[in-house]
Amino acid sequence: MPTKLADDAIANKLNELNDLVTDDVHWERDGDSIKKTFKFKSFIRAFGWMSQIAIWAEKLKHHPEWFNVYNKVEVTLTTHDAGGLTELDFSLAEKMEKFK
Repeated sequence: MPTKLADDAIANKLNELNDLVTDDVHWERDGDSIKKTFKFKSFIRAFGWMSQIAIWAEKLKHHPEWFNVYNKVEVTLTTHDAGGLTELDFSLAEKMEKFK
């Protein structure tokens, strides 16, 4: 089972993750999760991105909580088994940033 990260490690990982951001929307911590809303040019692009991320999520055996309306995808990442944020959350978030 993945290990829950300490607060200082989460802060460092969040800073590193936000250094990868190329749009105006950064990842934010919300208690035991991190969140971001991605915006795309169209529904097709948003859904295509979700399909690609789903493949990575399966490889990591870690699945996002997400919600899609037209060209926006709201993402929440946490590791329920660990009771908070783990390396898996930041690995998947990094894939999301690099793949958009």
